[in-house]
Amino acid sequence: MRSGRRGLVTAILAALVGLASVTIAAPAHASDFYDPPSPLPPGNAGDIIRHQPSRFFLDPARLVAAPARVQRVMYRSTDTHGEPNAVTGTVLTPLVPWHGPGPRPIIGYAAGTQGLGDDCAPSKAMAAGVEYEGAFLAGLLARGYGIAITDYEGLGTPGVHTYVNRKAQAHAVLDAIRAAQRLPGSGLPADGPVFTAGYSQGGGASAAAAELHPTYAPELRLAGAYAGAPPADLSAVATNLDGHYAAGFLLFAVASMNAAYPELGIPELLNDKGRDVRERIERECTAGAILHHGFTRSADLTADGRPLTEYLDEEPFASVVAEQRIGRIAPAAPVLVAHSRLDDIVPYPQGRDMARSWCELGATVQFDTLAIPTHVGGYAGAFPRAFAWLEGRVRGGEAPSNCGRF
Repeated sequence: MRSGRRGLVTAILAALVGLASVTIAAPAHASDFYDPPSPLPPGNAGDIIRHQPSRFFLDPARLVAAPARVQRVMYRSTDTHGEPNAVTGTVLTPLVPWHGPGPRPIIGYAAGTQGLGDDCAPSKAMAAGVEYEGAFLAGLLARGYGIAITDYEGLGTPGVHTYVNRKAQAHAVLDAIRAAQRLPGSGLPADGPVFTAGYSQGGGASAAAAELHPTYAPELRLAGAYAGAPPADLSAVATNLDGHYAAGFLLFAVASMNAAYPELGIPELLNDKGRDVRERIERECTAGAILHHGFTRSADLTADGRPLTEYLDEEPFASVVAEQRIGRIAPAAPVLVAHSRLDDIVPYPQGRDMARSWCELGATVQFDTLAIPTHVGGYAGAFPRAFAWLEGRVRGGEAPSNCGRF
């Protein structure tokens, strides 16, 4: 049985991260780019702090360049507590002309789980040809969409990445779109239609951005949001991941919550092994987390031997976890949610419940149930649905809704 589980880990690694074990060779002086000025220059959320040309390769040999002009950017955003911060990302302007109606749309793309280490930032992975979402991004570029892909708070830049933090991720996604609109020479429209999109962690970030858009970035013409397999209820996701082959993702969330909410006192709950694991996980990317922490039981990391999931119903943890819940605010724009019933990482029921809650609040929701095994399988299976749904919104078709029928 154990050898079979190890085989599953190997297969998932191959599908999820491909050649992510390849060392990411950052460009000369790249570290300087990711160091924000202190203090931050005055300005507004979405303002460009700095930018420079970059590259985006679709293979680790760096032989196949993505069909786009590429700019790495640092821009102002806002953390979960409303404080200004600096976030990096990448703006992609397609080489193909836009033949659709109206101005070229911009997709605010939210990457799936990358890890917590600074070398895990999508902008660095894209430049090294090891970004596992490269195929989907290339598909968007081929269709003529501009793309603003955030690195999120703390990926590349100082501090711990606020993984699956609802507000921080939503702000980073929306402000990446603002940055793309304001980027000199990008060739992207300053006031055209925009979308958010993402899967897994990115699905949650896209969903949260759709919820917060009317109050945080109301000037953006958000025409729709795609959210694949969103971790909308962190309590349900954590319960599923404890002792799982992807237990490292739970550890990412623990480190993230400790960084964003130090008042929780998480280090005091951990034993020596737990503190060591937390410090290690802050430097690891997705592949390393699965390899090094697969099947880890959180009960083995706590001082009292209780699993971390038992704390989530107790204060102060319950309030913080509830703050991350997605589905309590109706998006003003139409949304597509796609989730496999056979998802082995992000439980299907909690994604469906998020969509149902949106329906009850009056949102326009298309919820597509997939029957493709594994979380990774659902990612690939949702590709054509996401592309077709986005095309329909761009062409001005009435947004579909199956509320009440799922």
